[in-house]
Amino acid sequence: MKFVLSTSFSSVAHLTALAPVADETGWEAMSFSDHVVHPEEISTPYPYTEDGSRRWPAFTDWPDPWVVIGALAAITTRLRFTNNIYVLPMRNPFLVAKAISTAAVISNNRVTPAFGVGWSEDEFALMQQDFRSRGKRMDEMLEILPLLWSGDWVEYRGEHYQFAPLEMNPPPPGPIPIWIGGISDAAMKRAARSADGWVTDLQTSAEIITCIEKIRAWRADYGRDTPFEVMATPSDAWDIDGYRRLEDAGVTHILTMPWAFYHGETDQLAEKIDGLRRFADDVIAPMS
Repeated sequence: MKFVLSTSFSSVAHLTALAPVADETGWEAMSFSDHVVHPEEISTPYPYTEDGSRRWPAFTDWPDPWVVIGALAAITTRLRFTNNIYVLPMRNPFLVAKAISTAAVISNNRVTPAFGVGWSEDEFALMQQDFRSRGKRMDEMLEILPLLWSGDWVEYRGEHYQFAPLEMNPPPPGPIPIWIGGISDAAMKRAARSADGWVTDLQTSAEIITCIEKIRAWRADYGRDTPFEVMATPSDAWDIDGYRRLEDAGVTHILTMPWAFYHGETDQLAEKIDGLRRFADDVIAPMS
């Protein structure tokens, strides 16, 4: 079992202090959430709360994930970087490919992008990307990104994206694994069909295990037998026994915010560092 540090809702100014501590205390990776803007009013309800309200207040920091990853890669040596979740079809595929391949070069391939289709029609409109076609466009983008990362002449002819032969450099120093996030059947089928891993939202252990079983069945249907990773955020497992049960079911990574166990929902840097170190001693080291 590997542990990933969630940086959601954290002050950006804290990240350069947290990353070296995570790097030296056995954390596998840091993860970054993704919003470009925070509209005062939203036309589409947030899908992961019962009343459709967002989990965060206005004026929360939402740094650009790939700018932050590039910066933190330069001050760490082992720590990997991922997302929960990066909204792929809200972007241009060429700019995404360029940002991720650059971060991969700087970090010596310590990146695992985790993509989702997104939920905010308002942000899609502001980014001038079509919301209704986001699933189909994302499927094409998942084919385009590895082509662009090859560093060779490539071309593509799809329904939504077409381009004549071109090359994009520098390429990443090795293959970039891709995870897919989302708890809908469509998202999990996409992960089974086109990705190297799946990222849950807040779910119970039983719900996570059920989803893993479904993904395994779909992967068998698609003829895929390659290694597959699962990054889970369990809502009812907070100790070694709970994490072991999930590990036995196929969870490979736990995404967590460790200071919450010791100091609550703090934004004090000293308390965050203390929680990060204590969780490493209390959970990560024994599970290693």
